[in-house]
Amino acid sequence: MEARHQAGDRPTRRRPRSGLGKVRWVVERAFAWLHQFKRLRTRYERRADLHQGLLDLACSIVCLRRLRKSF
Repeated sequence: MEARHQAGDRPTRRRPRSGLGKVRWVVERAFAWLHQFKRLRTRYERRADLHQGLLDLACSIVCLRRLRKSF
């Protein structure tokens, strides 16, 4: 693709995009689904293993809800 900035300038080529924007919305959507769980929004647990357990539980609930919608 070529773009001209001013009349008489040489045409410049645009750099190819990295393609990260195509999958970025998937990650943002997953974070939005997890954001509805209050204990994950405000991290009350001091231990990392408890927080990880709640995160796993929240992911399981989100997947279960999505599966229920599809059937």
